Parts: sequence; structure tokens; C-alpha cells
Amino acid sequence: MTRNIAILLFETVEVLDFAGPLEVFASVNTVLEANPPFNVYTVAETAGPIRAANPLTIVPDYTIDTCPLPDILIIPGGSGSRKAAKSERLIAWVKAQDQRTEFTLSVCTGTRVLAAAGILDGLQATTHFGSLDELAANNPTTTVLRDVRYVDNGRVVTSAGVSAGIDMAFHIVQRLLGADVARQTARYIEYDYWQPG
Repeated sequence: MTRNIAILLFETVEVLDFAGPLEVFASVNTVLEANPPFNVYTVAETAGPIRAANPLTIVPDYTIDTCPLPDILIIPGGSGSRKAAKSERLIAWVKAQDQRTEFTLSVCTGTRVLAAAGILDGLQATTHFGSLDELAANNPTTTVLRDVRYVDNGRVVTSAGVSAGIDMAFHIVQRLLGADVARQTARYIEYDYWQPG
């Protein structure tokens, strides 16, 4: 089975928030080149280049109207997540995808988008350390966990800031394909931080 992995992009998205998980899942395909398990692509609300943070310009593969249906949806963070969380059209799309995805993931302040879609209601979550209080104040039914790299609720998984999204991606690889594949992929990208568990 090949799983579609959609990574949402928006203006001033944090680069490593989306590029870290993208690199992990795409590298699994390299490690398992005889039978690559993931179709990884980027998606945005509208067509055209996206100006990310730091700065970097990216051209998304699809729009939310044209992308393949995702099995895994990844919502990164960054300062643009505030504006993304206020887009009724985008939030409606995220809600619709979440109703059918195997996993819905967020990195850093991507939790703003998940919260706006009601996806974090009654769940545990984490985010960038600088936004933990904001998440707790704005989402009273969400239990905000501090000092953790990621929080796994089963289908919905959130990670702390920036590089923590890499750890979350490896966690999902381990869940889907086992610790050996995750370990081989970590070795391939020379990421020594991740450990099975």
C-alpha cells in the first residue's frame, strides 16, 4: 500500500517544520526503493509560489482542490499559521481531510490550524514552547503537555517546535513500518537523535 502524505504550506511557514518530516518520509522511499511506501507532496490553499520563513520560496505540488486525497496530513507551523487558522476555506478542507485520514499531524504552531478545525478538542497536545500558554488559553478542552517532543493520541499526533517534527515523523514511520525501517532511515539521513520507543 502506498500512502499519500500531504504537507500543507502557507505564507511564512517555518521551513524545518515541513522540510524535516518531508525528508524523513521521502528518505524512507529511498531506503525501501524496491517498494516505496509513501507518495509525499506539498499542498497549499491556492496555486503559486509560497514565501516561507527565513526566507525560502517553494512552489507547492498541488492546491487543496487538486491534490490526491491524503492518508496522512501534516500541518506545519510558523507565523503564518495564525492567518491559516482564520481561513474558513482552508479550515473546512482540513476538517474534511481529518475525517478520512489515517493520521493527522501537526508540527510546532500547526496546532493553531488543528485547534481552529476542532481537531484538538478533548485531546492532549503540545506545540512550540513559546506557544504553549497560547494553546492552553485558547483551547480549554485540550490538555497541553510541556517538555515533550510529541504527543500521540492515536490518529492525531502533535509535536513541539521545529526539529521535534522530525522525531514525530520517525515515530509514525516506526508505527507504520517498524523500528528497523525507522532506524535504517535515521542512519541514511545521519540523524542520531532518534531512538526507537
